[in-house]
Formats: sequence, structure tokens, C-alpha cells
Amino acid sequence: MKEIRTRFAPSPTGYLHIGGLRTALYTYLIAKKNKGKFLLRIEDTDQDRYVEGATEVIYNTLRLVGLNHDEGPDIGGPYGPYIQSERKPVYLKYAKELVEKGGAYYCFCSKERLDQLRDEAVKSNKAFGYDGHCRELSGQEVEEKLKSGIPWVIRQKIPRTGTTSFHDELFGTITVENSTLDDGILLKSDGMPTYNLANVIDDHLMKINPVVRGSEYLSSTPRYNLIYEAFGWEIPKYIHLSPVMREPGKKLSKRDGDASFDDFYSKGYLKEAIINYVALLGWSPGDDREFFTMEELVEAFDIKGLSKSPAIFDINKLRWMNGEYIKKLSLEEFHEMALPYYREAGLPEEMNLMLLSSLVQGRTEVLNEIPAMVSFLAELPEYEAALFVHKKSRTTLENSLENLAKAIEVLEQVEDWTEDSLHKALFDLIAELGVRNSQVLWPVRIAASGKLVTPGGAIEILTLLGREETMRRLRIGRELLQKAQKE
Repeated sequence: MKEIRTRFAPSPTGYLHIGGLRTALYTYLIAKKNKGKFLLRIEDTDQDRYVEGATEVIYNTLRLVGLNHDEGPDIGGPYGPYIQSERKPVYLKYAKELVEKGGAYYCFCSKERLDQLRDEAVKSNKAFGYDGHCRELSGQEVEEKLKSGIPWVIRQKIPRTGTTSFHDELFGTITVENSTLDDGILLKSDGMPTYNLANVIDDHLMKINPVVRGSEYLSSTPRYNLIYEAFGWEIPKYIHLSPVMREPGKKLSKRDGDASFDDFYSKGYLKEAIINYVALLGWSPGDDREFFTMEELVEAFDIKGLSKSPAIFDINKLRWMNGEYIKKLSLEEFHEMALPYYREAGLPEEMNLMLLSSLVQGRTEVLNEIPAMVSFLAELPEYEAALFVHKKSRTTLENSLENLAKAIEVLEQVEDWTEDSLHKALFDLIAELGVRNSQVLWPVRIAASGKLVTPGGAIEILTLLGREETMRRLRIGRELLQKAQKE
């Protein structure tokens, strides 16, 4: 059995978006499931779209999520170079050989002539396609034009009649009429290949099989097969992946500003959660499992579980999954991740931040939510007296003022400002007053936080704030209630 060799071949045109990450993941899983090799190839033939630094982003992202390639530009390998712009002599050699084999031809048409053809196509409301003007030039005519220095490109020589078929592992056999394909450019005048030539040459020379890519290439694959056939090369297996959609009928797109892996990661989505979610975008393990480590994905992955239908990217499902991953962290692991966000919120370093982490962890779905959740500990927000009124807690402006005032008196006597001491002081007061717990704890928490919803209850918040800040805030709350009652 031949070694399975797959490749992820991104263009360095920006950050690695979710659809690209999924292609990389599936390509990796297919290789590793079959004890094969996973290659990284940078397809930078479209220099107009090249973005400085994008290649490093690709390296760093794959490394970060654990998709470690066996061969690639940064680590080398027996079939390099692995950056297409460094392979121009290879493409020139094979493009000329393809001309000799009758699968391509030199085209000397000027830009002005091609522009005229485009204008005529627009006027007649037809799709532009090259008219084959140079297709039947004799060998002598070609030699004369080459010697005279006329700029040239090499175009694919598509058969004018008949059909071309190929088999895809997901979509089955697909057949197209050759008459619907035009003689596209394979090698440009600057010596740079188009994708149509480069991907075939590289996949053959690098022994890639199967070829995994997006379903947008289904319509172009007959062109590639004609090149394979012209050279007499073995055609690889194809696996064309269905697209990832933002919503039905609308693909996720870099150009539309859809989020990249880096966007999600910088917001505080865990890399493990992102990979786990991306794996399930168009693939089913065949059972009800939703959570996988990378090792478990390698074990479970089978192309039979891939769907032909577009996958819908559901940000709420990703948020939920990320929250589940956060809950599974140890408190120490979560605390390390949370510390930068506590600093962003302006929390004092002397605060018991480990206690805060124990309160915040179970409420966090995405790490960048933490500053908004805890900022009240840094500075008491402005709030209205109406927050003290809570039907379920049976608090009113009147009993909130009364119970808060008594709580202030009791707390002023607490010498050892610990969670246990505060708990004893407040619950002794509740027993003495003979009221519901919430009728004391609700107004104390509102005065201490200025918020309806907080991580932790009144006692934890008082512990975090410390004696001086707690008493300052409780007195502000008392004054607010006094003023509200007068009005």
C-alpha cells in the first residue's frame, strides 16, 4: 500500500480563517489516521494578494493548535522547495514539456487584443473566454515569435469536443463537457504559474494522494485531470470539502471580514475548543460524542463521516463549547489565563484573585468577558436605588435601608475580615432579625457591587473588597436609599 501523503496549501493572503483551518485539520487527520505524512505548501503565485507576515501567521497557527507538518518551508523535506514562488524553474520546465505533449500552447496575444475580446463579450452579454487565436500556430510561427521577443504565456489546450470525468470521494463521479472549458493560462508572462498548473505539478512531484481541498475547486478539477492525462501521470484521489457558511447561502469569507482563528483566540476562545468545534463543522463521528482531544480525533476520523452539505458556523455553539472547556480547566490553569483580564479590569494585585477565579470560572464562556464581569471590584459603578427592590428576595426600599444600616453596624465590629467571620456576622444578624437571608444579603450585595448580577454572593464580594472599601460602598448605598425614601 502506498504511503498516504496529504497537503495543506494555503495562500499567504491574511490570517488563517475558519474554513482554511478546517481544511488543514481534515487534511492532517486523514494523514495521521493512515500513518501517513502531512505537508505544508505555501501557494503564493498570486503575488498581488500576498500579505507581508501572513506565512508566519500560518506557521504559528498550525503549531499552536498542534497540526504539526512533516514537511514544509520552515522544516524542509525531500520534495522542496515548498513555497511556489521558489519553484518557477520547475513550472517552466513542465509547462514547456506540456506544450511538446500537445496539452498546452504558446499564446502571443497582446493585452489590447484580449481587452477587445472582453469588451465584445460584455456587449454580447456572454462570459469571456479566450478564442484560441494562437492555438493552431505552426511550430515555425511559434519559433519566429519566440526569437523576436514577443511576450508570451502558455495556455492549456482543452479538447474542443467530448467530456472529461473524475471521481470525488464525497460527490461521486462528475462529468463536464469540454466545450464549457476555456484555454486558461497555465504560465504567465512573468514566469509565474497559475494555480491550474502549479497545483498539478506540485501534487504529482510531492506524491500527494489524496488531494483534499474546498468544493469550489470541483468545477476546475476536469482541467487538472486533462493535465495529468497529458503527462501520463496517475490521477490522485480527490476529497472536495463542502463550504463553511455564515448562514444558508452565504459563505464565510476573508473579504467579508469573517473571523479568523487569530480573532477567536485573541478574544479568549481556547485553541482546543476551536479545533474541537471546527472538526464538527461538516463531519460526524457517527455517535453522540461532542468533545475530542486531537488524539481522539485522529482515532475517530473517517471520511465517511464528511457531509456534502454546507456547514453552518454557529457562534453560539462555539461559545457554549468554549465555556465547557473553560469549566474543565483546573482552577490554577484558569487563574493563569484570567490574570491578564483582571489587570485589564484594573483590579488591585493585593485582592484575593484566586478566590475571584473560583467565582468567575463557572460563569465564563469566553475569556474576554471577564473584565466586564469583574470591573465593579475596581470601581463602584453608578447605580439607581431601584436595584435594591427585588420581588423574589422580598426587598423594598424601606427594609433594604433598615437591614443595610444594621449590617453596617455589625460589620463595623468585625475585626478578622475573612469569609468565615463575615458569614458568621451577617447570618447572626439575619437570625437576630428573624428575616429571610436575602433581605439582608441582597441590599448588602447591591451596595457593595452596584450590579444586579455578580460572580459570587454578598459575602465573597465583601471578602474581595476588604474592610475599608466595603464599608465605603455600604455607606454610599445607605445614603442612596435615604435619598430615595425622601423623594
